[in-house]
Amino acid sequence: MAKNGRNKNGNGGNLGFEAELFKAADKLRGNMEPSDYKHVVLGLIFLKYISDAFDAKHAALLAEDAQAAEDRDEYLADNVFWVPKEARWSYLQANAKRPEIGSLIDDAMRAIEKENESLKGVLPKDYARPSLNKVMLGELIDLISGIALNEEGDRSKDILGRVYEYFLGQFAGAEGKRGGEFYTPRSVVRVLVEMLEPFKGRVYDPCCGSGGMFVQSEKFVQEHGGRIGDIAIYGQESNYTTWRLCKMNLAVRGIDSDIRWNNEGSFHKDEFPDLRFDYILANPPFNISDWGGERLRADVRWKFGVPPVGNANYAWLQHIYHHLAPNGVAGVVLANGSMSSNQSGEGDIRKAMIEADVVDCMVALPGQLFYSTQIPACLWFLARNKNPGKGLRDRRGQVLFIDARKMGVMVDRTRRELTDEEIQKIADTYHAWRGEAGVGEYADVPGFCKSATLEDIRKHGHVLTPGRYVGAAAQDDDGEPFEEKMRRLTAQWREQQAEAARLDAAIADNLKALGF
Repeated sequence: MAKNGRNKNGNGGNLGFEAELFKAADKLRGNMEPSDYKHVVLGLIFLKYISDAFDAKHAALLAEDAQAAEDRDEYLADNVFWVPKEARWSYLQANAKRPEIGSLIDDAMRAIEKENESLKGVLPKDYARPSLNKVMLGELIDLISGIALNEEGDRSKDILGRVYEYFLGQFAGAEGKRGGEFYTPRSVVRVLVEMLEPFKGRVYDPCCGSGGMFVQSEKFVQEHGGRIGDIAIYGQESNYTTWRLCKMNLAVRGIDSDIRWNNEGSFHKDEFPDLRFDYILANPPFNISDWGGERLRADVRWKFGVPPVGNANYAWLQHIYHHLAPNGVAGVVLANGSMSSNQSGEGDIRKAMIEADVVDCMVALPGQLFYSTQIPACLWFLARNKNPGKGLRDRRGQVLFIDARKMGVMVDRTRRELTDEEIQKIADTYHAWRGEAGVGEYADVPGFCKSATLEDIRKHGHVLTPGRYVGAAAQDDDGEPFEEKMRRLTAQWREQQAEAARLDAAIADNLKALGF
């Protein structure tokens, strides 16, 4: 069922190089906390990237016209940052063993921010602090100097981008719960991107973390023959430190974007109130109870019902739906409880969304995918228009359910990842169901996928757990919440006890009648 032209290997190459590099960098960390060390390393990788990009452009311009090599507009036109001489990597590398290297790096960061408006307030500037080992800093500069040393142009930028992305993931793992808050596992992001296929239009993430959704979206466009300029990136983040990571992550990738920060967040200060987006990809924090919902009871975004003050899940879903363009589609990562909860009116909101036919697809994910939580998660796919034409089938009145809980392989003792083939299978199933060319005909697969009607969903009380619909084997967990299952099984056990007592009495009566 592989779609024509789809990339079978989304890993972007062997990760051995990145892994070895991270191992070497981690050795230099000493007793420093990963949460602090992260900014030290990622800041230097960023500095190396923009310096390499500047040097490559500078050399190309020099070969053509020495005067043009000093014209900043030539760099801006190619989306290359202007790097002053005292901030260039070659200068820092030459001074890496000096005791004042920390101050030189801080000065370089300030100089770059001064010369590039879009980087103001983004770069780390505390390398001179006494607690930071300057010998370690020098060794780190030497280590990073080897990245992409023999590569040129776009290939060099791609390697640095891959290193930055890999390091983000490794730091998220090292920090555990806290680290996972800024980083969505790559395989989860790839499921969203491969299913939504953001080829052209506006892409938005209202809680964008370190920008992984955007990196994978741009990568998807490149790998499938599209033009990077065909998608426009918009994002919002309430954590200032994470916003800085995101800005650097996108800059390392050469991705132009409008990423905004405010500490009030997307609910209370929507940075894009009038914009509508073709694709929305989001991994909001699960089950947030202190989102300030009591101050937003009459908000225009609550089309399907006012979300409970004690849980933001349905606030996120409705905020995201509110921002969809007429043919827009969204993929949202949420806790499993969102599929079945009836607390504080959540069941009524879910029912209203289902009856309005805005739910397109539900995917149950395997456990242990996330750094920050062991809470089982699912994917919600929302669509403004389930009959958009363009050769696609009319999906009105239907929802696709995919149960992927048995997928994934363990990559370490605590964490699982979906494989390329599994991601492909999930995405191809969705595209076949939508009627897209090149993926074959859709068919229900017992235990894996089911196209259900709204009437089917009504019979299940508007619960959206895929296990209810795909026909899982009796011994399998069907996604039914533990409390509900225990109540049902307890009642069933009591009925069976009563029936057993009745049968015992009947047998005793029969034996008595026979004289025994």
